[in-house]
Amino acid sequence: MRIMHRVRGWLVAGWKVSIVVAVSLGITGCSTTPETLHPNTPANRSVVSESRPAPIDEAGSSAQPASNRDEFFDPFAASEDLSGGEYDPWESFNSTMFDFNRKVDRFVLKPVAQGYNFVVPDAAQVGLSNFFYNLRVVPRFVNNVFQGKIKGAGVETGRFLVNSTLGIGGFLDIATQLNLRTPEEDTGQTLGYYGVPPGPYLILPLLPPLTLRDGAGYVADIFLDPINWLVLPLIEIKGVPSAIAHKNRTTTSVAQLGRRIGEITNDRSLNLETFQGVEEATLDLYAAVRNAYLQKRAKAIRE
Repeated sequence: MRIMHRVRGWLVAGWKVSIVVAVSLGITGCSTTPETLHPNTPANRSVVSESRPAPIDEAGSSAQPASNRDEFFDPFAASEDLSGGEYDPWESFNSTMFDFNRKVDRFVLKPVAQGYNFVVPDAAQVGLSNFFYNLRVVPRFVNNVFQGKIKGAGVETGRFLVNSTLGIGGFLDIATQLNLRTPEEDTGQTLGYYGVPPGPYLILPLLPPLTLRDGAGYVADIFLDPINWLVLPLIEIKGVPSAIAHKNRTTTSVAQLGRRIGEITNDRSLNLETFQGVEEATLDLYAAVRNAYLQKRAKAIRE
């Protein structure tokens, strides 16, 4: 028990330091590696489509009293400590970023995805999605271990071995057909598992919805992915070799950018109809996405 209390103390302390950095990045509008340009991630789409919040204004966000915008909000406060259950003190900023992301999606990502969808067969798109998911096995495995989910870590290992071999490098999801399935784990969930509060809801340019806790976890997962320091080194570790030398920054940057663009475009193409239906049926899309994301994350931590 003493060890668990110490681990929790270290995680909370480290999270608070990371949050300060995340807040700074959020204010300046900087981002590291875009996860998606669309406000609705694939994991959220089923929940979002069921949400039908009442309309509040034409911008798709509730108006926040001017007197409240200048108040200081503790970024480390738990959302359940506040009324309403959805801690969104930066709603004005978030709404602006949400609208920006939607415009980028409407005028850039969606047209590209439609052209991509016309050229690339559905089977190939599903295969690429499986391949990218298979590559991200290490952060999922490590976070299962951090949460004491040994069975989940074993399933992730088995999935990777089966799909990397029988699944031809991960393009075929043979593991799911063999019932090797486990909930996806990430560092944000690990922090929540140890009692770290979510903090405020946050939307940043070209990133999926976050809370400050999940933002810190998102950065941590980048460091946990060995591709970022063994294959395409974004992170330089002295004495650790990589497939592409650390000095070849241009090659690494182009490869990482191409990988992210390819994954984002492929994912958006797979969800063209889903997103279209959600946008047309939901009157207050900002509130629907926020509600779906927070519910999804709370459920993921309970699991």
